Amino acid sequence: MNKKQYNTTAVFVAACAGMAFFGMTMLSLGPLLGRIAELGVNATALPSTLTIGIIIGTLLFGPIVDKFGYKGLTIGSSLLALAGLLGLNFFATDALLLGSICSLGIGGGILNGLTNALVADIFDDSKRGTHMSILGAFYCIGALTWTLLNYFIADYHIPLYAMSVIMGCFIVYFCFISFPKAKPADQVGMKQTLGLFKYPALLAFGLVLFFQSGLEGASGDFTVLFLTDTGRMDTTAATLAMTWFTIGMLAGRLILGKVMAALKDVGTFYLYLSVALVGVALLAFGHSTVFAYTAMAMLGFGVGATFPVVLGHVGGIFRSQSGTAISIAVLIALVGQFTLKKLTGVAFNAGMYNTLPIILAVAIVAMMFTVPLAISLGNKTKR
Repeated sequence: MNKKQYNTTAVFVAACAGMAFFGMTMLSLGPLLGRIAELGVNATALPSTLTIGIIIGTLLFGPIVDKFGYKGLTIGSSLLALAGLLGLNFFATDALLLGSICSLGIGGGILNGLTNALVADIFDDSKRGTHMSILGAFYCIGALTWTLLNYFIADYHIPLYAMSVIMGCFIVYFCFISFPKAKPADQVGMKQTLGLFKYPALLAFGLVLFFQSGLEGASGDFTVLFLTDTGRMDTTAATLAMTWFTIGMLAGRLILGKVMAALKDVGTFYLYLSVALVGVALLAFGHSTVFAYTAMAMLGFGVGATFPVVLGHVGGIFRSQSGTAISIAVLIALVGQFTLKKLTGVAFNAGMYNTLPIILAVAIVAMMFTVPLAISLGNKTKR
């Protein structure tokens, strides 16, 4: 690929902005559900609508960027996300609200996969890991910014206006920079897409993300209930625990490049996942607010390496179809998220609240076994 067609730094800035928008998308409903419900709107269908939108976006982005390039889809997905934000601000009917959430989800889902594939394409093997970790840090920055804006500002319209303006400015920026072009036509198509499923390395990396995304989904949806229903803290204090998860993940991703330089990929995974296991143990056996916040920070830190490193490998191995390969890996991750969230929900409905740390620990141990296999297969599958 001819790097003279675009400025690498300018494209990387665009990718980081897009990932920050996705971080905001993932947490967009959390601070708003209660306030929307206060307006007399039935908000129960909104989370599932957002998830469906993200899945649709994940399915769409890979083949499109491989066939047509990044610029048009970067602008289009950002416009979809912006339309979703504006819809949240001005909705007049339930249908418009659901449409806005779906638009936000599709735009965010495309941006998530697209930005990972973009960074995997513009950097070579020696620089890819470090820049993927920085990209992942911007997910946390977007999520934290959105959470803090809604925590300190009572009127939810103001954060929506602020993020809409910032997103609009970056869309203008996207219009004036060059992006990598489409992949060669003979390397893109349905036959080539289906051919990716014959590579065990891609499926193994997808399995790692299956457990990673499942862990994030289960902890994100059920930690607050776990902490309150087991009598450890009130709802307000328990909700703040998830902010510590994001802070921990941000810290882990900011130093990930240096850790990888010292320990390489497998060593880095084992260090990070060991920290996550200690966090789960603290969550299970600690009975104070300090223990809970420390546990969630360690858990966030410990799982912070997985997505950047795995998607960096996938993009590097399957460079000729990086978008489609990452789309497949992320789709497997979303299946894992649905599965572990469903499993945890069944346990909680049965009153088995203490199963949450067990499910999280099993997911971490499963990743510990799967990661070296995936990396070994990946090293044999360089294309």
